[in-house]
Amino acid sequence: MLNSNLVLENDKILLRPLTEQDFPILIPLANDPNLWTYFTYDLSIPSEFEEWAKPALAGARLQFLVWDKQLNQAVGSTAFGNYSDRDQRIEIGWTWLGRAFHGTGINQAMKLLMLEYCFETLKLKRVEIKTDVLNLPARKALMKFGAVEEGVLRSHTLLTHGRRRDTIYYSVLDSEWGSTMKI
Repeated sequence: MLNSNLVLENDKILLRPLTEQDFPILIPLANDPNLWTYFTYDLSIPSEFEEWAKPALAGARLQFLVWDKQLNQAVGSTAFGNYSDRDQRIEIGWTWLGRAFHGTGINQAMKLLMLEYCFETLKLKRVEIKTDVLNLPARKALMKFGAVEEGVLRSHTLLTHGRRRDTIYYSVLDSEWGSTMKI
């Protein structure tokens, strides 16, 4: 079972559970409508931001605020979800960073931190990550650190503005952790 008070950190970032009190610092980071092309909600719209956060606040996923320790500020959010104790697997997702923090290494730093926790603390067998098949930057980043592309689920998820995405799945297995990871 995941600890709802889980805090993860390394030299670069701190991940702590999202609260409603975080909304005023995250909403300004989400104000660029172009960030949400590949996302299920347009978080630049406050009401959609609140809808996106509801499942996390209700405990359906463990959503984190991402804090950059060098800048001493919030930079975005990421989550663990779809946890299956029986199957020893979890999904990393619901991830976004403010535009100014793209390409800074924060995404890789948080994925490393999360994967380390999954494999070394929880002793899971599988971590899943999925994205829009059209989201080439995300796909390149996943392949860069060694995630394995598994397949596409067609017309899988409703995105902003009514578009349905083809979802591409990636995974990292416990046997791959450490030996092939390139983060």
